[in-house]
Amino acid sequence: ITFYEDRGFQGRRYECSSDCPNLQPYFSRCNSIRVDSGCWMLYERPSYQGHQYFLRRGDYPDYQQWMGFNDSVCPCHTVPYTSSHRIKLYERHGYGGLVSELTEDCSCMHDHFQLNELHSLHMLEGWWVLCEMPNYQGWQYLLRPGDRSYHDQGGLDAKVGSLRCVIDLY
Repeated sequence: ITFYEDRGFQGRRYECSSDCPNLQPYFSRCNSIRVDSGCWMLYERPSYQGHQYFLRRGDYPDYQQWMGFNDSVCPCHTVPYTSSHRIKLYERHGYGGLVSELTEDCSCMHDHFQLNELHSLHMLEGWWVLCEMPNYQGWQYLLRPGDRSYHDQGGLDAKVGSLRCVIDLY
């Protein structure tokens, strides 16, 4: 992954090939990104805090292209490839009211499950990105194997719009 200070892949740049807990020494702002391989999760603030941005292989000429709220990127995390994905979803705290088990992307939780909130989950296989709004929009949260709630990853409330498997499509 290559970070650029200016839009359109201009300005000072920094290349990274593994997790980096602090990108601030390498650039003061990030306005474009090129992902050459793999999947990455970027974080707006230090210590893997703030808005999270999921990126797959591709070019992102300005921060709005990765649904960024601003030009701040601090740590980045590579997301390992897994061949299978499985997650159990529950509508109530403590694994109550089983909604479903997913093995593939769901672009609209309400259309598929009549569900706008998700209070607990059980990550069985793979890595997932939970999005606050349908069609993979809004705040994003990386879910790792073993997670029980997206609050574990900084989720602020139980609102859920869509879920996406982390797969490098290229």
